[in-house]
Amino acid sequence: MGLAQILEVGRRALLTQQLTLNTIGHNIANVDTPGYTRQRVGLSSTDPLKTILGAVGTGVQVSDIRHIRDLFLGTQWREENKSLGKWTYREKILGQIETMFNEPSDDSLRGHMDNFWNSWSQLANAPESSTNRNDLISKASILVSEFHQLSNQLNALKDSVDRDLTIRVQDINRLTSGVASLNTEISRTELGGSSANDLRDRRDLLIDELSTLVDVNVVEEAGGAARVYIGSMTLVDRNISYKIGTDTKIVNGSSLSELVLQGSPVVIKNINGELRGLVETRDKVIPSYLSRLDELAQTIATQVNAVHRAGFGLASAGLTTAPTGNDFFNSTSISAATISINLAVLNDPTLIAASQSGEPGDASNALAMTALRDGRLMNNNSISFSDFYGSLVGDVGIAAQEANRLRSNFELVVQQIDNARQSVQGVSLDEEMTNLIRAQRAYEAAARVITTVDQAYDTIINGMGIVGR
Repeated sequence: MGLAQILEVGRRALLTQQLTLNTIGHNIANVDTPGYTRQRVGLSSTDPLKTILGAVGTGVQVSDIRHIRDLFLGTQWREENKSLGKWTYREKILGQIETMFNEPSDDSLRGHMDNFWNSWSQLANAPESSTNRNDLISKASILVSEFHQLSNQLNALKDSVDRDLTIRVQDINRLTSGVASLNTEISRTELGGSSANDLRDRRDLLIDELSTLVDVNVVEEAGGAARVYIGSMTLVDRNISYKIGTDTKIVNGSSLSELVLQGSPVVIKNINGELRGLVETRDKVIPSYLSRLDELAQTIATQVNAVHRAGFGLASAGLTTAPTGNDFFNSTSISAATISINLAVLNDPTLIAASQSGEPGDASNALAMTALRDGRLMNNNSISFSDFYGSLVGDVGIAAQEANRLRSNFELVVQQIDNARQSVQGVSLDEEMTNLIRAQRAYEAAARVITTVDQAYDTIINGMGIVGR
């Protein structure tokens, strides 16, 4: 091997270590970049030179620049992340529902129910008292308003969740469109054998974000492009993204958005992640609480009306007894949203039927009304109004605690997997600084080889053949 070959060995070493230094610098610069995966320069020896004395090494070359990624941990992270997305959204909504019920508090539905029954008890003590009758109307009006408020808040929350669905669909379409665009760039870049590491990192980050919203499955093809699926439905096919849309459906008189493949009637049902938490909350959780609230309002109104119709109000002018048969609450289409006081009773509190005989001082009907408070009139005559409402509030609290617990559990699992993932693919500044020093020394040594060869050339050119001159 001549000096020219040695010079070539030094040149290769110099360029190789220069690329290594550049890659290390790239890692350090992106230490805080979301989704970035550290890169390493793969080195291999060049083909040896065959001589009569045997094979002689010819230096080093770059075999590839690869990003260090654990595919198994990446898949596992996405699998757990979809559950985290579901329970995070569910926890948020249940927390809002807990706030609406505002228990325990005097200014809550339970407190206003107690005030309503207490007003009947006070009326029983003085059935002819106009003050007590007006107080009963006042407490009943507040109770009705509280039913209306809770119903309106729950329905407004359901509408808000439905609007969230549209926003999440837009996010999904944005992410899938980005993945399709990056597929094109990656395939183009890697067509000549190069590695599109940074583009792959950006694509993986988009897929990670997508896994929070839906249950995604990813299959990478030989050309570098990735296919993305929801269940068996294709979201991204190479450079094409299939958009998700919403179609309006009517459920119990309310218009709700339904997930469909945009431009088709195909309904998307195999969902997970935040989208599943959203749909379950809108279609199951909130309607179940509304239904139980409606049942409570309807049973209270029905039972109160049944007792009230059998009683007598105060005697009117010219009558020996007050008329009977008046409902206290309007009896048509009773729900938490529609419950209301009978307008005749509201305008004329003397029509409140506190008596069962019509005789002055008789408060037996008011006492019968008070007895409804603890009567087992809910759940097939098994529990009282208060117990039924307490069960409803308790179930909200239990569901909120469960959502909080599962969200915390999945958050911990996702964090643990991410820590393991980052230990493989994350940038460690200590490790990079060590590699930087090693590459710097190798670069200096390669430069020294070239300097030495240059001195040898100088000796040959300028020093040989001048002895004796």
